[in-house]
Amino acid sequence: MKCLRCGYCCIHYCVVIVDDPEKGLREDNVLFHGTSEVPEKCKHLLGDKPGEYSCALHDKKWYKRTPCFAHGQIEEHKDDPCRMGDYILNKKG
Repeated sequence: MKCLRCGYCCIHYCVVIVDDPEKGLREDNVLFHGTSEVPEKCKHLLGDKPGEYSCALHDKKWYKRTPCFAHGQIEEHKDDPCRMGDYILNKKG
């Protein structure tokens, strides 16, 4: 799935994230993000506009082992655009 950088997943989804990037991915350095009913963006989400968000952790060598990297949808091809991102950026009024 190709992320369209809408930010929805990093603001609204309950996910496990790395707390301190300098410590890396380890059991005592993860926390559950999104436990409240009020949306709060992931602390590693950069930017402030749908379509322009990015993740501060994508370049870390351990990122490919995180739940965020594993996130996807049922798609036919890995380069298919994210359906949620397409909806947020193009169809929501």
